[in-house]
Amino acid sequence: MLSHVYVGTNDFESAFGFYSAVMETLGTRLRFSDPTKPWAAWMPADGGRPLFIIGKPYDGQPAGCGNGQMIALMAPSREAVDRAHAAALAHGGRCKGPPGPRPHYHDNYYGAYFRDPDGNKLGVVCHDAVDHD
Repeated sequence: MLSHVYVGTNDFESAFGFYSAVMETLGTRLRFSDPTKPWAAWMPADGGRPLFIIGKPYDGQPAGCGNGQMIALMAPSREAVDRAHAAALAHGGRCKGPPGPRPHYHDNYYGAYFRDPDGNKLGVVCHDAVDHD
């Protein structure tokens, strides 16, 4: 459904460190990084799309976050949700909801929420059932 998501930043170096740490916990890989532009993108481990891109806004104006907007990233496991949330907080993110089940969404929903250094709201979610054996 999605080709790519582009998130604006006012401090590329800080944002790159933040997103590199978070994306590593989710098993994605860096597709490109060009600090002179500046922009960078990550893609699924097996390649292709969607891309998650960060960079300066094209119009040259300061980046700003929207009220009510959120990007949720898919995690391969509940442990990856926990690691992504911890990495986000360790790299300048602010907690907006600690890792845990959210049964009001559905029985298997396990997620965490945080804001990046520019204030953009992100979620990290695993939708898989827990094996109770």
